[in-house]
Amino acid sequence: MNQEDARNKIIFALDLNDLSEIDRYAGMLSGSVGMFKVGKELFTSCGPQAVKAVQNHGGQVFLDLKYHDIPNTVANAMLSAARLGVQLVNLHALGGGEMMESAANAVQKEFGNSERPKLLAVTILTSSTEATLRQIGIEYSVQEMVVRLARLAKESGMDGVVASPLEIELIRKACGPDFLIVTPGVRPSFAAADDQKRIMTPVEAVKAGADYLVIGRPIARAADPAKASQLIAGEIMAGCI
Repeated sequence: MNQEDARNKIIFALDLNDLSEIDRYAGMLSGSVGMFKVGKELFTSCGPQAVKAVQNHGGQVFLDLKYHDIPNTVANAMLSAARLGVQLVNLHALGGGEMMESAANAVQKEFGNSERPKLLAVTILTSSTEATLRQIGIEYSVQEMVVRLARLAKESGMDGVVASPLEIELIRKACGPDFLIVTPGVRPSFAAADDQKRIMTPVEAVKAGADYLVIGRPIARAADPAKASQLIAGEIMAGCI
């Protein structure tokens, strides 16, 4: 793996709510990370302008809104997201197979074989534990539930999932080598765990089979964010030779 391959695995989480901050980080990091994540906080504050602001700096976008609603509503939302020219967009697998199939079919019908975003399903949030699942009536373990949802996502036409690094190998075994795995809960050795419960280092996650690593605070809070992202890419490259 070379430096560019390692860099392209990093998705920087734009956990912001201000367009000027997007310009600052996108300008600073466009050559150091592979993609930028626009999530609920930023999209609620700035809307599609947040996506355009990243794209104006030549950046690619993972639109992380975790849609979860009735099938028709989610299908239309995913289609609207695809029209923004993003590279990745997601929904929540707990919405079920019909919801995911509707979204996949809507995007495929409009885009056909032309370039479209990869469609991802969120499995279980990295902040969730066995106790969290029990509170909402799910008796399966986190690992069992993640694998069940990943299989359902694949059967429903999703291109991949968002899952904790601790479930990567199980998902790979269940869903095969071509199924995308996007992994939050990644913390380099120099960073704190913060509110993530199920975490790994970038090297561990890539070795386990992650395609993309979502990293926010360890880069954003660094004295030199570009240098921090370059250190992470170097760490991945060195650990995966």
